[in-house]
Amino acid sequence: MKGLFKSKPKTPVDLVRQTRDLLIYVDHNPDSRESKREDKFAALSKLLRELKQILYGNSEAEPVSEACAQLTQEFFKENTLRLVIVCLPKLNLEARKDATQIVANLQRQQVQSRLIACDYLEANIDLMDILASGYENPDMALHYGAMLRECIRHQSVARYVLESEHMKKFFDFIQLPNFDIAADAAATFKELLTRHKSTVAEFLSKNYDWFFAEYNSKLLESPNYITRRQAIKLLGDMLLDRSNSAVMTRYASSRDNLRILMNLLRESSKSIQIEAFHVFKLFAANQNKPADIVGILVANRSKLLRLFADFKPDKEDEQFEADKAQVVREIAGLEPRDN
Repeated sequence: MKGLFKSKPKTPVDLVRQTRDLLIYVDHNPDSRESKREDKFAALSKLLRELKQILYGNSEAEPVSEACAQLTQEFFKENTLRLVIVCLPKLNLEARKDATQIVANLQRQQVQSRLIACDYLEANIDLMDILASGYENPDMALHYGAMLRECIRHQSVARYVLESEHMKKFFDFIQLPNFDIAADAAATFKELLTRHKSTVAEFLSKNYDWFFAEYNSKLLESPNYITRRQAIKLLGDMLLDRSNSAVMTRYASSRDNLRILMNLLRESSKSIQIEAFHVFKLFAANQNKPADIVGILVANRSKLLRLFADFKPDKEDEQFEADKAQVVREIAGLEPRDN
């Protein structure tokens, strides 16, 4: 007889609605009785765990696409996503981790072949301000950072962040003393500058002056070895991308940029030297070098040729050797030009 009175299993829609109700409670009742609050938080943690299990599956079962679609639709129907983001600092660590994974997964869930998270975020774009500012709070930085990286999978959302004031703050976030937070900020920064090619090209063209002034002084000339190494690698990835060819030409026509690259070529770190070479070769290979660039290369010709004579990566690399041979030929054949 017992089995007749078993409660019906909750549907994904039920779970989202109950989660939303509890998040509203958490958001609006900061001073309620301690034991009551604890019960509510325990229930909320359990619901978040169940939602995560629907989206990710578990050791016994894969996620069911229909259940995921129902959950996703309900999540974005009302402001559940906003509530999760706003209430995240009030949750315990395990609940924060589950909530972060839920938000990340929802960015990829399709409902009737549409990424409905994108529509929701476009209508609630101020949520990106909360996520990007999360790097200022050591307790929230890694959770909000992981959410932000997933949200900028959507091109319109990435464009908003690129064009916002937050972009300037990343140059400081990347150098925070907390290594994990600095690394997370660097990962988000890289994603912003490499994922959506046309949006990045437009951003770099429009913001060239301030962006590269900050990039050079704060990252490439940073006293921190890891910051310099990551920055020179990312610079090469950006400038060697075909969609950024106009920006690359402009960058490789600046004597200040060339000076920084030549300093990086002289670093004791082999990995920084190699990454610097990939950017330096753009200056050498430019067939329309400005006269002052030619002048610097001619003045430093013997030092550069000496440097490249025994300059090679740890692993054999035919492409690198071919690039180096071309750079050596270009520099050896330069004639000084009048300004």
